[in-house]
Amino acid sequence: MSDTEEVEQVEEEYEEEAQEEESQEQEEEPVVEEAPQVEEAYEEAEEEEEKPKPKLTAPKIPDGEKVDFDDIQKKRQNKDLIELQSLIDTHFEARKKEEEDIIALKDRIEKRRAERAEQLRIRTEKEKERQTRLAEEKARREEQDLMRRAEDDMKKKKALSSMGATYSSYLAKADQKRGKKQTAREMKKKILADRRKPLNVDHMNDDKLREKAKEMWDWLYQLESEKFEMGEKLKKQKYEITTLHRRVEELSKFSKKAAGGKGKVGGRWK
Repeated sequence: MSDTEEVEQVEEEYEEEAQEEESQEQEEEPVVEEAPQVEEAYEEAEEEEEKPKPKLTAPKIPDGEKVDFDDIQKKRQNKDLIELQSLIDTHFEARKKEEEDIIALKDRIEKRRAERAEQLRIRTEKEKERQTRLAEEKARREEQDLMRRAEDDMKKKKALSSMGATYSSYLAKADQKRGKKQTAREMKKKILADRRKPLNVDHMNDDKLREKAKEMWDWLYQLESEKFEMGEKLKKQKYEITTLHRRVEELSKFSKKAAGGKGKVGGRWK
């Protein structure tokens, strides 16, 4: 039900009540006016018993003493309308206050939502900065590790270079002494030792240093593999030499038994 319908219904109720009160007053008013007249008539009748009875006429109410029921009804209706208007104004003021409270609540909700969005944005930016900082620190540590490995590889390379040069000179002396031909691997090592040049990395950037470090690592891995193969070959040669020595000793013992009294005297065979 709308506010206009409520107002019309209340006005109808007030009009019905006013009409009922008016009808009741109209019914009660003659009784109130006739009661004193009856009492006066009885008193006059008692007095007239002693006096001769004159001709009586019904008293009339003066025109100035008549009650204006229309005026009373209008005043009552005006009063009811004023009260109704007051109720309507109070209702609309309450509705207006509720609407203002709702608008204020919506404003607070929007403000809180904006504050939360701003807090989330700040938190996201801080987390992004933290992740970026961690990534930069990780990259810096990796770069430092790579540089340290490159320096270690350079030191190992220098050590291997000096060892290679010494080994090459040793092979050259051994070849001159024994007069044997060098194997293909020994020749390759000698050539590499002769061609080896000092490493210069001052002008290289990060990418080239990484490539150079990888190249040196591969080269070091190859050297270690060759070293292992040479060690295994040396063990095999030592084993063969030991076996040959034993066979020579056995053959010498057998030859001594077969020769009988023959032997060395003064470093010569008899």
